[in-house]
Amino acid sequence: MADKSNPKRELLILGGGLVGMTLALAAARKGISSHVVDKADPAELTAEGFDGRASAISTASWNLFRNIGVAEALEPHGCKIESIAVTDGMKPGRIDFQPEPHEGTLGRMFANRQLRLALFEAAKDEPLITWHSRADVVERHRGEHGVAVTLADGTVLEASLLVGSEGRGSPTREEAGFTMAKWDYRHRAIIVGLTHAKPHCGVAWEIFYPDGPFALLPLLDDDQGRHRSALVWTVDEGDAEGVLALGDRAFHHEIEKRMYGVLGAITVEGPRSSYPLSFQHTAKLVDQRLALVGDAAHGMHPIAGQGLNLGLRDVGALVEVLVDGMRLGLDPGDAQLLARYEKWRALDSLMVMGATDTLTRLFGIPGKAASAVRRFGMAAVQRTPVLKRFFMDEARGMSGALPELLKG
Repeated sequence: MADKSNPKRELLILGGGLVGMTLALAAARKGISSHVVDKADPAELTAEGFDGRASAISTASWNLFRNIGVAEALEPHGCKIESIAVTDGMKPGRIDFQPEPHEGTLGRMFANRQLRLALFEAAKDEPLITWHSRADVVERHRGEHGVAVTLADGTVLEASLLVGSEGRGSPTREEAGFTMAKWDYRHRAIIVGLTHAKPHCGVAWEIFYPDGPFALLPLLDDDQGRHRSALVWTVDEGDAEGVLALGDRAFHHEIEKRMYGVLGAITVEGPRSSYPLSFQHTAKLVDQRLALVGDAAHGMHPIAGQGLNLGLRDVGALVEVLVDGMRLGLDPGDAQLLARYEKWRALDSLMVMGATDTLTRLFGIPGKAASAVRRFGMAAVQRTPVLKRFFMDEARGMSGALPELLKG
């Protein structure tokens, strides 16, 4: 039986990262209660300091944050993405994506710490959310009438629906035996913060090199007025150890060499971090009283900055499906509702991931001939308004069947 201090909730969300916490908040705004279980300590995740980890929040995702009441707290910390410059090794033939004045921006860049702070702040006094931090799940149970998990300290939590939101290595997904389509790109993303002499003017740079993309993502100036960007540099797995081991001066030189002075003189800020890049997608998103969201369901290359946004679309769709069903008197774990969620999200996520994977492979083909073909294609897109519009709508997250929470 559940502890009386932990009454049964509608949702039991395993994983309290950006997607899991957004789900809990979005559900609470619609009157749906949840337990959120996470291994981490919120104090550690929101500690002072900038480690270069940042996320692009698309227009649709910003609509979600506005609709669940966290946009106001986030607004001062977000750097608007005014345009995106895509180039093949800084050679002629680049594409510039710039929205029409009435459309606003292509999104906003946030340090991940600021996103966590705003979400935790919004959730801490929400009576429909019970937060269980520094908690290890030792047992999961899904039955005909509900779900339960047992924590390492013996606490038992009960709910109607279990949601796996623990990220790529989701133990909930693995225990449920979900089949995965996956492959390793044999690349590693190196992440670091930069300060630079020239203002970025809200431009996000995606510079493609044969060994992987080199992305410069605009951030707000720091409290000393220094211009800042986050760097996500993709290198071949075989070279990654060497790059990470470079001395500060050599590392600085390698970055500067790839930037062609677009932001002027640079300074590397904070520690370097890295993670391996792979593609993974589950054959299904739901099972008996179980739904997957975010990277637990689909992990993709960061080339287009859509990973978190894809997870937030999962959030919007799942909450909408649950609200519609509960309005009709259905249980949140009802198989019909979960089937609707899966049908809604499976195709959209696979299409976004497929396009990202194709882009990764296309720009990874070495040689002058391949580069010439790519630049010819990019020049054609630059001159074709319909194609540019399509790519911009994708970047803004405004394509396809959008959940209500992600609409303006």
